[in-house]
Amino acid sequence: MKNFVLDTNVLLYDPQALFKFEENNIIIPITVIEEIDRFKKDMNETGRNARQVSRYLDDLRKKGSLAEGLTLESGGTLRVEIYEERVMKRLPPELREERGDNRILAVAVDVKERNADLPVIFVTKDTNLRIKADAIGLVAEDYESDKVAIEELYPGFVELDAEPDLIDRFHGQGWAELNGEYLPNQFVTLRDALNASHTAIGRYDAGQRRLVPLRKVGREGIWSIHPRNREQAFALDALLDDNVKLVTLVGKAGTGKTLLAIAAGLQKTAEENVFNRLLVSRPVFPMGRDLGFLPGDIEEKLTPWMQPIFDNVELLLTGHEGEKRHSKGYKELMAMGLMEIEPLTYIRGRSIPNQFMIVDEAQNLTPHEIKTIVTRAGEGTKIVLTGDPYQIDNPYVDSSSNGLTYVVERFKEQAIAGHVTMMKGERSDLAELAANLL
Repeated sequence: MKNFVLDTNVLLYDPQALFKFEENNIIIPITVIEEIDRFKKDMNETGRNARQVSRYLDDLRKKGSLAEGLTLESGGTLRVEIYEERVMKRLPPELREERGDNRILAVAVDVKERNADLPVIFVTKDTNLRIKADAIGLVAEDYESDKVAIEELYPGFVELDAEPDLIDRFHGQGWAELNGEYLPNQFVTLRDALNASHTAIGRYDAGQRRLVPLRKVGREGIWSIHPRNREQAFALDALLDDNVKLVTLVGKAGTGKTLLAIAAGLQKTAEENVFNRLLVSRPVFPMGRDLGFLPGDIEEKLTPWMQPIFDNVELLLTGHEGEKRHSKGYKELMAMGLMEIEPLTYIRGRSIPNQFMIVDEAQNLTPHEIKTIVTRAGEGTKIVLTGDPYQIDNPYVDSSSNGLTYVVERFKEQAIAGHVTMMKGERSDLAELAANLL
C-alpha cells in the first residue's frame, strides 16, 4: 500500500483519477480543493472537470468523513489533508512563500514524515513541481493513466519482404493471402527483396483475412486532390471507406492531414451524398501569447481560430493559380447546409447523426475530451481526428498523454477504425525543411 498525494492539475486533467489508484491511499491537500473552486465557473473543459471533481467529492462526503478518510470501492482510501503553516518552516527558504504549489508540497512532506512506514508519492502533471518535489526528497511522478509512448505509437502500416510471385498474384487477381497476424485495416507494402521497384500496396481486410487493393483515385482526383505519396494514398483509402467510422491521421505540419480529410468529406457529402453534412471543428487554443478578447460578433470572434479550415476549403475550391474549380464558395456550401465549421465548445451535448465530422488539432484534447466527442456520433456518422502530437498548446497534455494518441492505441484492433501516421511533408520544400530542421 502507498500514499498518493494528488496535485490540482491531475484532477483537472482527469476527474476519474480519484478512483484509479486501486488499493492505495489518496490524499488531497485542502489547497487543491481551493484551486478547483476557482476553476468551477469556467465554461471550458477545465471548468467542467472542476465541477465534476466537486460532485465526486460531495457524493463521497455523504458516505463518510473526508477529514478522517473513507473507503473507496477499489479498496483504497481517500482523505482531504489540512495544510498547517508550521510545516512550511520545514521547507527550504525558497519554497516558504505562501503559494498554492508550496502549500501542496508542504502537505506531501507532512504526510511523509507522519507515515514513515508507507511510501509517499507526489503525483503532478507540472514538470517544474516534480523537480521541486524531488529536490526536497519526495518521490514525484507524472499522472500516467492514459499515457502512450509516442515512439511506440501504432503507425497504421507495415512493410514486408515478399516473394515476386505473391506480388504478381496480388496485382493479377486483386487480392492475396498473407501469413501472420495483422490488425484490421492495417496498410501493407509488399517489397521484392531482389527488385526494389517491384512492389505492391494494399489494406488488410480482417473479415476476409486477405490483402486487398486500395481504392483507385480517378483522373479528376478527390476534389482535384491526388495522393502524392504512399501515406497519403493510405489516408485517402481509409477516409473514403464508408465502413471505417473512425479515422485517425497523425503527422507533422504539411503532410496533408487536414486537406485530405476535408477533400474526402466534401466528396462524400457534396458529391456522393453519403452523409448529410460535413462538420469541421477544432479546439480553441492560441499559439504563443494570447491576444485577449476579440471584437465583433460570434462569427468574427471565431474567424482567427477557424481560418486554417477556411484556407484548406478555399484551396480545394480554387486552383493554385486562382482558377475556380467549383462554382460554390465555402460560404455558399455553409448556407446550403452542406458544411458547418464551428469550435468544439459547441459539440458537447449534441447528437450528430449521419455526418462526416473532422476534428482538427486533436492533439490538444485530453482522453476525456476525445471520449466526449466520439460518443456524440449518431447513426451513420464518420469521425476523423487529425493532429501532430509534437505541436501541443494545451498545458494539461503532452505528446504521450493527449487524446489523439490515446484513441489510436485504444482503437487499433477495431474493424471500424483506421489509422495512418503520415511522414512526408508535401506543403512545400521550405515547409518540409522547416518541419525537419527547426
